[in-house]
Amino acid sequence: MRYERMRPDQVQAAIAAGVPVVLPLGVMEHHGGHLPAGVDLLAVTEIVERLGDEVVVLPPFAYGAASHAVAGPEHGTTLHVDAGALVPFFEGLCMALLRAGFRNVHAVIHHQSENIGQGMPTDLAFRLAARNVIFRFLEETRGAGWWGKREMRDYYAAHEAGTDPFNWIRLHPLFPKTDAFPFDHAGEGETALMLALAPESVAMERAGEGDPWWTETAPRATARTGEAGVALALAHLRRVLGLSAT
Repeated sequence: MRYERMRPDQVQAAIAAGVPVVLPLGVMEHHGGHLPAGVDLLAVTEIVERLGDEVVVLPPFAYGAASHAVAGPEHGTTLHVDAGALVPFFEGLCMALLRAGFRNVHAVIHHQSENIGQGMPTDLAFRLAARNVIFRFLEETRGAGWWGKREMRDYYAAHEAGTDPFNWIRLHPLFPKTDAFPFDHAGEGETALMLALAPESVAMERAGEGDPWWTETAPRATARTGEAGVALALAHLRRVLGLSAT
């Protein structure tokens, strides 16, 4: 279900049922001559779309901290926004979601997610914003000292079960930690994903333009490999979103 197409009665029903709400996070970043700027966003949006009406999908956020580590702005396909500018926006969005009643929100990111454990600028900006807002919202709605009150004595059990307030807004990588699918930047893995998800955006004859080492494995990519990656990501998302396996 796409949030922007939902009526109030549909939104309220989704909130009451605890339907997972998904925010695709992405960046615009140079991915060689053969792939589009939005690879990291498209991987998320196209895979999440396959979950259908089991989730509510918010309009995606496409302008993250891409960095110029791969390439500068000269290609026209990297739009870097400093993480410091992202935090206030994410705080505003997270507060709006909580005030609307959502308590099962999940951001999903692919960009730089091989470092998700330690964190990279875009995902760290979102996670910091979400934590700041949850603390602020709880103090506004429950008062100062909310955690110390007796009714919170089951907090640690709730935390262990994943039902405490700090699970109202979470962030997940698109893929699980695995060697079952090649994780790269515009190489075999991401090229295969685009061949499966957005084949019209791929120009294989342009692979290797400018001789970037990171595209050397791209010619090995196939749509079949991409579909295997999609299946892996979908199984992971179903698990972290609490959906039944198919």
